Amino acid sequence: MALNEESREIYSAGKVVLGRSYSFAQEFLTFIKRGNVMDLAVGVIIGGAFGKIVSSLVADILMPPLGYLIGGVKFSELHAVLGKTPDGKPVTVNYGNFLQAGVDFLIIAFCVFLLIKLINSLMRAPAPVPPAPSDEVKLLTEIRDLLKTSKEP
Repeated sequence: MALNEESREIYSAGKVVLGRSYSFAQEFLTFIKRGNVMDLAVGVIIGGAFGKIVSSLVADILMPPLGYLIGGVKFSELHAVLGKTPDGKPVTVNYGNFLQAGVDFLIIAFCVFLLIKLINSLMRAPAPVPPAPSDEVKLLTEIRDLLKTSKEP
């Protein structure tokens, strides 16, 4: 079966597109296989889980006693009523949720700060230890010390 000129051009163009897409796919797989991308993905997943834990800590453990201490206030219920809609529903600004999110942020930021500080302290190179003096240096030091003591009256 012979290909006419138009069919050959389409076939050649398809080959080029397929060749490029294969090259693109190969580059993408190489990119994904790098350690940095996997580390980033693991970091994002762990960070999301850590965020949920901190949010629970703030909402369920820290804020209830704090609300109790300041008069039985539930922070998640704090709001300001701006008015009512035509249906009679109140229009509110829920600043209590915002306060809770702010406390979440501060705790997460503090934990990240401590983690970075710990990592930096572990990454510091230990102070270099001077090498032990060689036998020749030890002998010369002894000779020097003997000469100093023999010259003194």
